[in-house]
Amino acid sequence: MCRTLLWSIAWLMLGSVLAATGREVESRTPADNAFLPTDVTDRGWPFVRGPEFDGHSPETHLANDWPTAGPPVLWTRELGQGYSAIIAVGRRCFTQTQTIAGQFVVCLDADTGETIWEHRYDLPYELVGVYPGPRATPTFSHGRVYFAAPSGLIGCLSADTGQRLWSVNVVEKYHGQGAEFGYSCSPSVVDGLVILPVGGPGASLVALNADDGREVWKSGDDSASYTPAYPISRDGRPLVVGYLQNALVICDRRDGRQLARFDLSQGYDEHSAWPLYREPLLWISHPFKAGSILLEIPAFAENTPVQRLASVRRSPLMSNDILSSVLVGEHLYGFDLFEAQAKTHRASRGIFRCLDFESGDEKWSIGTGRPRRDSGTLETVASEIGQAGIVVADGKLILLNELGELILLRATAERCEELARTSVLSGEIVWTPPTLHRGRVYVRNHSRAVCIYVGDPPLLNANRPTLNVADIPQRRYRDWAATILAIEPEFAFDIPSNQWLLRWFVIGAGWLLFSQLIGIFVAEVARLRGSVAACLNSGEFSYLCVSRGVAFIGGCLGTTFLSGWTNEFLFTWPVSLFVAFEIAASQLRSRRVSVSVRQRWRERLSLSFWLLTMLIYFLICRRLSLVFEWAFLLGPLGAWPLQLWSNHWRKRHQPVTWRGRVWLATLQVLAFAGFFGAAVLGLRWKY
Repeated sequence: MCRTLLWSIAWLMLGSVLAATGREVESRTPADNAFLPTDVTDRGWPFVRGPEFDGHSPETHLANDWPTAGPPVLWTRELGQGYSAIIAVGRRCFTQTQTIAGQFVVCLDADTGETIWEHRYDLPYELVGVYPGPRATPTFSHGRVYFAAPSGLIGCLSADTGQRLWSVNVVEKYHGQGAEFGYSCSPSVVDGLVILPVGGPGASLVALNADDGREVWKSGDDSASYTPAYPISRDGRPLVVGYLQNALVICDRRDGRQLARFDLSQGYDEHSAWPLYREPLLWISHPFKAGSILLEIPAFAENTPVQRLASVRRSPLMSNDILSSVLVGEHLYGFDLFEAQAKTHRASRGIFRCLDFESGDEKWSIGTGRPRRDSGTLETVASEIGQAGIVVADGKLILLNELGELILLRATAERCEELARTSVLSGEIVWTPPTLHRGRVYVRNHSRAVCIYVGDPPLLNANRPTLNVADIPQRRYRDWAATILAIEPEFAFDIPSNQWLLRWFVIGAGWLLFSQLIGIFVAEVARLRGSVAACLNSGEFSYLCVSRGVAFIGGCLGTTFLSGWTNEFLFTWPVSLFVAFEIAASQLRSRRVSVSVRQRWRERLSLSFWLLTMLIYFLICRRLSLVFEWAFLLGPLGAWPLQLWSNHWRKRHQPVTWRGRVWLATLQVLAFAGFFGAAVLGLRWKY
């Protein structure tokens, strides 16, 4: 483990050097570079939402069902972290990913999955964080690939070689706000412009020249969010929709002049799901269980003041968060999220619905609204679809849900007609939408990319070797969150309230006192029996082992069982952190004191136990989206003085009487108060 950690640090240092020198990873280009389409009708899938920014593909001749073993798999490969989807044009695919060496734009051979070139543009982003890696999907236009990094860096690369042609950090340049979780907007490239929500003063939307990155126009003062700019038109006039943090704005695409706005909210808000447009109606969906709104876009006259958009209807149905709905004819298809936010550690709770676009009436729905516990095999629950990215093609819906299942539905408002389903990326939650190009679906998660053939079987080259779905390395998905956290905070990024913190402290202090009582009882029993009392300092060893053991185990299990019992989120893990620190601190001795080899090993083991406890605690909290966990790692700073006093008192008062143990229990609770107080001060300092 230590060797792995050292290698990781070495790689990270190497990445820092490469970033500082601006050095790029060498491009590897095959002899055949004739991948770019010369026929303008071959548009591929150049943008995260397809050629028309709406999730639709013009492809036909897709299979109406799949074999029991799943459709043919053309290739699969390890890829790396990131929420970037795959775009495909001609015989190449492009995506963004990260490893410990940095963040990359990667060009893949669409037929084999082999890397053609990769361009390194930054250090890793949140390598062990809740949402590690790049968030945006690159965009292809006229032989160039445009990318966005979580830092706000926007770059343009040659699609042929990966050479950087220009770059600019729009968050730094325009002082952008509204993307605190990392810049996530894929560049929208249209009419020779790269249009981006930025959220700076005078620059809520910014348009850059696609050839050189120069500013063409900027507009508005609203903070941005996570939805890319959406190009539309009204009566032939080119417009762009900005779905921002607190407002939706309509701007003229030619000069950026704001034509209309619709105020959404005040204070913190976020939007990730794409609007849907059928002239003149624009549909938007909110997270946080806020439902959806249908707006009407007016026909704008020249030189008119900014108009307020009219709401045609509001509906409590169809709250989208990470993955967006689609519009097919007169009907919406999408996942209605029943909770405030999607979670990284388990499937979302909600129902997949079909709604009438104009009226909002439900045509059908499928699901229970409860989380699915297991999806590691081909044995699936037909009554659930879940939150899914959707591609519309050939009268069908191709979905990749959060559990890594590829699903084929008939696009009909009569009923939910499931044609086929297979598991392709199980084992972790998937938020990257699928891509369809040349009869192939490209999917990925944080570990792997897979290319699956979903076209008519006779159209696949019979001589081409293929894999089976069973050949894809997959892990069995288990909803550990439902096991560990009986009750979760509703909002993944909620900071504990004062009431929460006080309740957690009282429960933790009470459990420590209870553990001390058990330890005192066991120690007195050991002393009275006398058989081992002489060897164990009148039961002192028994007292410490039992009291600390009970406290540590109770702290580990309390979050699960107490939360389930009381039906509210109670966080007891800080008790275990404190006990691990207490054990390590009690074993430390001044270097001027001569100690035995056994004592040195006890010091090392106790220190290792403390460090390991902190590491496991941190990783589990990150996996469960408990983002306040770092604060309790500051606890030792507040507990250290009282812990030193407790150690000094125990050494001077051996053997410890039962009255002495009462005093030590009091010192322990005071040290825990210092431990907890340091965490609270850390939270208040940051937030």
